[in-house]
Amino acid sequence: MKTGIANLPLHWGKAPGWLFGRMEKLAREITIAIVSEYGSEEMLKRLSDPYWFQAFGCVLGYDWHSSGLTTTTCGALKSGIKGIERDLNLFIAGGKGRTSRKTPAEIENWGEKVSLSIDPQKLIYASKMSAKVDSAAVQDGHRLYHHNFFFTKEGSWTVIQQGMPALNNPKRKKPQPNYSFFATPSSPSPEPRATYQFARRYHWYSKNVKDFVNEPQSGICDDYKLEQVLNLTSMNSTSARSVVSKISIEKPHKVVKEYKKILTLSLPKREWIEQTDLRPENLEKVMLSTYERQPKDFEELLSIKGIGPKSIRALTLISEIAYGTKADWRDPVKYSFAHGGKDGYPYPVDRENYDGSIAILRKAIRKAKIERSEKRNALMKLL
Repeated sequence: MKTGIANLPLHWGKAPGWLFGRMEKLAREITIAIVSEYGSEEMLKRLSDPYWFQAFGCVLGYDWHSSGLTTTTCGALKSGIKGIERDLNLFIAGGKGRTSRKTPAEIENWGEKVSLSIDPQKLIYASKMSAKVDSAAVQDGHRLYHHNFFFTKEGSWTVIQQGMPALNNPKRKKPQPNYSFFATPSSPSPEPRATYQFARRYHWYSKNVKDFVNEPQSGICDDYKLEQVLNLTSMNSTSARSVVSKISIEKPHKVVKEYKKILTLSLPKREWIEQTDLRPENLEKVMLSTYERQPKDFEELLSIKGIGPKSIRALTLISEIAYGTKADWRDPVKYSFAHGGKDGYPYPVDRENYDGSIAILRKAIRKAKIERSEKRNALMKLL
């Protein structure tokens, strides 16, 4: 499974019109070339690879370390292939902010226009579950604000989504020696942005997803590991997922009684939960819903409307203290674009994959029907 990290400082503003127009054009031509040469499945696979996606964004004209690369690259690609989706067998739903909430409707819309080999509801489920998993099952202090769902008529799909760190998230506080990339004399920031102002990007690829709640992501990209993350998608959280699921189908009053008892204990210091996080009366409402639904496993529990991070934290707390089941608290982020590589630290360079990505992009650019100067500039970025 491929994972990767990239420094993604939150740059303010947006891509200028003259640049975005060229990004649309270049994204369109590169995509046409890749799909013509390798097929739409290969395009999905490449988009799910955080290393390739980062290189793709840079080729289109973005700084490698900017969080804006994610939203602008996805936006340029979606806009660039508009009108030729059927020819490419590549469809894109969602986007940034409010547009991300339109993903289910856009998938349904394509289902009505195109003869899909799969029920559109299954694609909608994949879209919703990927977002639910990265916000509730992996609790790293980031709130999703961008979600793009790429798919083919055959039902293969890729998800690229990004989360914004909570401003009051104590986990991300780290000395920041230079604020120069957050503010300039011409456009000063209202106040200095601390290190926790880095985005975190999540990649998914359907061919890698054997189980939505068991290490399903193709990559989680960030600038550094956090000390403590509730990761219920880890293999080491298998028992915790099972116990949490069983607790969710218990009679509500029994679970609430256990929770009240736990809240009165002198708990060890934990940044991930406070006694005010979820009040017993709110928990009881949630438990009524799960008791009525009787979810058969953790995935079904997570899919229930109203089950969010706080509910999952409360059930995990009960599981850990009342039943002695341990969840995995290690951040699933593993590698970094910014450090190591040539010397084998923190991981050796995957030369075959690295060279393959360069070759595919270079070949696609050469075949693209764009102006010679733009083609030359794009190729230079790969050197």
